[in-house]
Amino acid sequence: MLELHWAENLDDERTAAVRTLLTAARGVDGKPEVDPDGPLPGEFSGGRYLLGTVAGDLVGVAHVDVSGDAFGRQVAELVVHPEHRRRGHGAALTEALLAEYPRNLRVWAHGDQPGAARLAQHHGLLRSRELLIMHVDTAGADWPEPTPPEGVTLRTFRPGSDEQAVIDVNARAFDWHPEQGALTVDDLAATEREDWFDADGFFLAERAGTVIGFHWTKVHPPNPAKFGGKAAGEVYVVGVDPDTQGGGLGRALTVAGLHHLAERGLSQVILYVEGDNAPAVAVYRRLGFTPYEVDVQYATADPG
Repeated sequence: MLELHWAENLDDERTAAVRTLLTAARGVDGKPEVDPDGPLPGEFSGGRYLLGTVAGDLVGVAHVDVSGDAFGRQVAELVVHPEHRRRGHGAALTEALLAEYPRNLRVWAHGDQPGAARLAQHHGLLRSRELLIMHVDTAGADWPEPTPPEGVTLRTFRPGSDEQAVIDVNARAFDWHPEQGALTVDDLAATEREDWFDADGFFLAERAGTVIGFHWTKVHPPNPAKFGGKAAGEVYVVGVDPDTQGGGLGRALTVAGLHHLAERGLSQVILYVEGDNAPAVAVYRRLGFTPYEVDVQYATADPG
């Protein structure tokens, strides 16, 4: 029988159990990005954990980021071990999660699976956000050379010097975004210590010595359940100061990053874009990107 209990500040044993479960899920689902020997991924760090066990073995976990997104909404992730699915554990975790957080909650469903949609509908959760994953093969891609607007130059990021300038642009460019808009200098500095961070793949646009845009690229290690098991580059974040939009700067920054990723020998590049951001989707389609899958965020039906 499934037993459920809440926990905070996981000890080493529980952390290892959660990591093992997430690693098993990644092998089937392609997510989350978890290092079998490293810390828990960011979306499963801190906050509160709802642990589901059977005979002492962890078979499911829900994590709640109680600090909330940029708009103060709690955000949850829910994963059931692949060997224990279709036994009602996901429904039980969801019911307990909503009993604890009946309002102001958002729950991610990665891959837009029919089972997740049925579960959300059963519990009255509303489809509130779609995050579209797009990808392109670099072989044969005919991208133009990056051509920034007149008076704008491109260069790469300088750690220890450019953090505040990037965060200033980021705050203006993503004041509407529930996650990206909350990025801080400390967050950026912490990311620079991650193994994947590469300043040579972080492009900045300057006008008269002021940073007005950036394209931050990322490289993902081979994933057994995604993209043919090969490493993939990512158009991680493209941010342009709203006062300079419309002159082709975003496209120039994007193309600069795409050339960089292709030159690294990566055969494919992915990106995440809000599904309702039609102008951005159109730009990426013109660069050869096509939809790959969709992540969905379901929301409690709060009044107002």
